[in-house]
Amino acid sequence: MSRGVYRLADAPPLSSPDLVTVALRAPQAVVCLVSALAFHEMTTQIPHAVDISLPKGAETPRIAHPPISVHRFSGHSFLAGIETHRIDGVAVRIYGPEKTLADCFKFRNKLGTDVVLEALRFYKARKPFRVDDLLKYARICRMERIMRPYLETLI
Repeated sequence: MSRGVYRLADAPPLSSPDLVTVALRAPQAVVCLVSALAFHEMTTQIPHAVDISLPKGAETPRIAHPPISVHRFSGHSFLAGIETHRIDGVAVRIYGPEKTLADCFKFRNKLGTDVVLEALRFYKARKPFRVDDLLKYARICRMERIMRPYLETLI
């Protein structure tokens, strides 16, 4: 599958081979931004690379395939909101939907406001709609002032 990651040829196909490969090659990384949105089914975007976050100062993993996009988060912003999901028997660390939305607002100039607002609409359509959790992660990511007007229009 990738350098150092092997799989039996007659094994059933993986549901998310890119996420599994990155999780095995970079166990300290956390899937974030558009890749996390796609995992949580909160976007129509197809990620061109697996977006991962690493703590400041961590070494960037050398992964040729799948392509990765590395983002650095510091302290509590990196540790907050991590969920571990089992995908094809492999533990994959992914930010939860609320933390992912806060991160997307933080990187809205890179991602595009349309992607962020689409994700917010998809999140609102899901049940339950946790405004308290959204605001908690917005505070952690220092995005509360930016996100509050969008959340007020949705409620």
